Amino acid sequence: MSLPAIMLPTEVSLVEVGPRDGLQNEPVVLDSKTRCHFARQLAACGLKRIEAGAFVHPQRVPQMVDSDQVLKGLVHDTDVSWPVLVPNRQGLEAAITAGAREIAVFAAASETFSQHNINCSISESIERFCEVVESASAEGLKIRGYISCVMGCPYEGPVDPETVARVSKRLIDLGCYEVSLGDTIGTGTPLQTRKLIDRLLDIIPADQLAVHFHDTYGQALANIYAALQAGITTIDSSVSGLGGCPYAKGASGNVATEDVVYMLNGLGIKHGVDLEKLIEAGRSICKILGRPVMSKVNLAST
Repeated sequence: MSLPAIMLPTEVSLVEVGPRDGLQNEPVVLDSKTRCHFARQLAACGLKRIEAGAFVHPQRVPQMVDSDQVLKGLVHDTDVSWPVLVPNRQGLEAAITAGAREIAVFAAASETFSQHNINCSISESIERFCEVVESASAEGLKIRGYISCVMGCPYEGPVDPETVARVSKRLIDLGCYEVSLGDTIGTGTPLQTRKLIDRLLDIIPADQLAVHFHDTYGQALANIYAALQAGITTIDSSVSGLGGCPYAKGASGNVATEDVVYMLNGLGIKHGVDLEKLIEAGRSICKILGRPVMSKVNLAST
């Protein structure tokens, strides 16, 4: 008896968030030269979209200090994009000076999380972004949007998909070419993932949505598979599972890029990444950080 056919994308785009979302939650602060080398090593693996840093206040996120130096040290005349996180006009100006060609802005689907994370309401955060997005667009920059806590909040619990839909649509209408849906505390399940994406597809095309899962409860790969079944073709991940959410109890970090690539290989989905080189990059950065690798594929390859 044959199994029913499952429709999956033939090709996906991976967004490597290790140098930004990964490192910003690690206790060790790396210098700009090391971070720049790390980003280049990831590009050598075949990754084409790599977060290079964040133009945020150094007292709030010391791990991202000197992101301008990191960005200046990267090659910008290739097919690799180096997006950077920008919270306000001051950060945007610094990013442009450093040579940024793509920025990201970030909102939340939880009012309480928004207040704790960026000290303002959801509506206030989007209002702040209006000037940033308008100025960035005038400079010819691409703008990506992030939404935190799309399925669960450490303060409010489960999050209403309608709130996620509302915030997502506002970011798209604002000028973001893509919205990354972040399961920040890693509580989501495949059924939640499918229901959320199906709701969003009513108002936003699949090619303008990305998924960003943390693996706190070990559901990240299953959630990605559910997203692939729904037609999503952009996946955020972090080499060796770097990162995590400081507000989430037991948070184990982002889904590991190595594990995502291994799964995609098994599904026959194209992605353009060399798994062996990726494994080496994961081991290298973890050795520098003095921490164990979190990727199961990496551990199984030792």
